[in-house]
Amino acid sequence: MFILTKIADLVQIRPDQFEKPSHIAIEDAINSKYSNRVIQKIGLCICMYDLLWASEGLIGHGDGMVNVNVEFRVIVFRPFKGEVMFGRITEADETGITIRTDFFEDIFVPFKELPENTLYNQNEKAWTWVFDPESDPMYYDNNEMVRFQVLDESWHDQRPDNSDQETIDKAKKSSPYHIDGSMMKEGLGVCLWWE
Repeated sequence: MFILTKIADLVQIRPDQFEKPSHIAIEDAINSKYSNRVIQKIGLCICMYDLLWASEGLIGHGDGMVNVNVEFRVIVFRPFKGEVMFGRITEADETGITIRTDFFEDIFVPFKELPENTLYNQNEKAWTWVFDPESDPMYYDNNEMVRFQVLDESWHDQRPDNSDQETIDKAKKSSPYHIDGSMMKEGLGVCLWWE
C-alpha cells in the first residue's frame, strides 16, 4: 500500500524561512511541494521520508529565494493489484459503490464486481445482497466499513491539451488517480457480515 520513491528535484527556500536550520527549511519546502499531490504513474505522495543529498544553496537573481538541488525519498500511497484494503462507503448508485479511506477518496467498485444476487434498492439508495432467500437482504449502507480488493488503477493527466474552457473544466473535475475494486470474493464486503 505504501512505497518509498526516490526523487531528485530543485526546491526553493523563501527568505522568511532563513531563520530555520537548513535541513528543516529544505524538508518544509519538499513537503509543501509534494505532500498530498499525485505524481503520474507513481502515486499519491504522503510526506518526505528522508533527505539523501542536498547541494549548496544558490540565491536566485531578483527574488531572494535560495535554490537547492535535493535528492530525497517520499512515502507514496499506491496499492498493488490484488491487495485487500479497508474503506468506508460514501455513495451508491446504479453503477456501483464509491469508497474512501481516511486520506483517499477515489475508489470505485462497479456493480459487476459485487457478489451474485446483489441488487440496487432505489428507495434506500443502497445495494443489497440476498445471501439466503429465506432471510432479510444485507445492506451496503453509507459510512459502513468495507473490505475490498484492488483490481486496477487509472491515471489522468490534469493538464488540458488546449486552452478551451470546456477542456479545462473537464480536467478539473476528473481525478488524477483512481482505483477500481472488487467485493466478489468471500470475506470481502461489509466487515460486520464476517465477524
